[in-house]
Amino acid sequence: MPDETSNSPSPSRRSLLTVGGAGLALGAAAAGGAVALTRSDDASDMQPAGEAGGAVEFHGTHQAGIATAVQDRLHFAAFDVKTDDREEFVQLLKDWTAAAARMTAGKAVGEGAYGGLAEAPPDDTGEALGLKASRLTLTIGFGPSLFEKHGKAFGIADKRPEALVDLPKFPGENLEKTRSGGDLCVQACADDPQVAVHAIRNLARIGFGKVAVRWSQLGFGKTSSTTPGAQTPRNLFGFKDGTRNIAGTEKDRLDKHVWVDAPDAGWMKDGSYLVARRIRMNIETWDRTSLQEQEDVFGRDKREGAPVGKAKEHDQPFLKAMKPTAHVRLAHPDSNHGATLLRRGYSFTDGTDGLGRLEAGLFFLAYQKDIRKGFIPVQRNLATDALNEYIQHVGSAVFAIPPGVRDGSDWWGRGLFEQTEA
Repeated sequence: MPDETSNSPSPSRRSLLTVGGAGLALGAAAAGGAVALTRSDDASDMQPAGEAGGAVEFHGTHQAGIATAVQDRLHFAAFDVKTDDREEFVQLLKDWTAAAARMTAGKAVGEGAYGGLAEAPPDDTGEALGLKASRLTLTIGFGPSLFEKHGKAFGIADKRPEALVDLPKFPGENLEKTRSGGDLCVQACADDPQVAVHAIRNLARIGFGKVAVRWSQLGFGKTSSTTPGAQTPRNLFGFKDGTRNIAGTEKDRLDKHVWVDAPDAGWMKDGSYLVARRIRMNIETWDRTSLQEQEDVFGRDKREGAPVGKAKEHDQPFLKAMKPTAHVRLAHPDSNHGATLLRRGYSFTDGTDGLGRLEAGLFFLAYQKDIRKGFIPVQRNLATDALNEYIQHVGSAVFAIPPGVRDGSDWWGRGLFEQTEA
């Protein structure tokens, strides 16, 4: 857990009759909205939208949900692809794009949740009726297994980007297969949890028979901010997290560390790469640890978030003043040849583990230009991190995040499958 670092046609109700009405048995409590943002073609160009709960523009050069100001809630889902029919899969991506454009604008999917044919399931599941857009963003990604398992059938076997690598085994991790991997991912972020859950539920329903949810994660209490001047959030250990995170307005840093721009980038130009890690926190052990040791582990004080020997959170840290095993020291770009990640992590609590301990932690989300030069070297450098005594990585996935949907005629992943249209 590195610290430093539409106008498209909607799927009709009749077309969904062949899909069926199966969905996800999911629920979430509603929460209040926050100041909304809109964006231009450059996702880093963020301006107040005025109305709380407003919409974030879906179309743009980059996908929303990366440099966009971090919302309060998350529903992340990884999917397995169940079809080998290329045309069917491409149509799904188009249908998903159309649905996403409507939901991010605060509209119902297709013809809505009621008023249609009584004999057919409605186009929209309906639990977000009456709710605002709540700054909903939907971000899609393609996993390595999509190219491995379906590359030949879809004609994309030779289009897997070199930067979309499988992560190596890291010391101390204990990955669960049921919480790792995935052919596709969709990250839904919103200020209302019901809006985020509604979005994933509708996409899963539209995809029934073609894709299936492999695993999912609900998140709350954002642990990083991409908004300049905003208060740095705290993680479940009580420490400010992501102090040096890239801001959504820092175009130079986004271009340098996040957006893919290599001359040979092909369909990934203006996209990014995502590492998602489910990190279990040993809450009970941490809560019995002295304050001094907690501060030594992080290399910051708990009150202000100031680096060791400094007075304010944003004071430039003097890394050599920290213990060699301090988290901030090991995660800092200066300790990793400049490697910098854009973080959008969330806290989670999933009940207890059956032994009276909280099943809680950090759902780590980090965007970068190249996983080989970003997450991997940073995580390797954290092998001696004192924080490892209190955490364990239990879930993991990587995804290629394609560029944004430019306009109403564009769709998610078009560059990858554009030969289909020839």
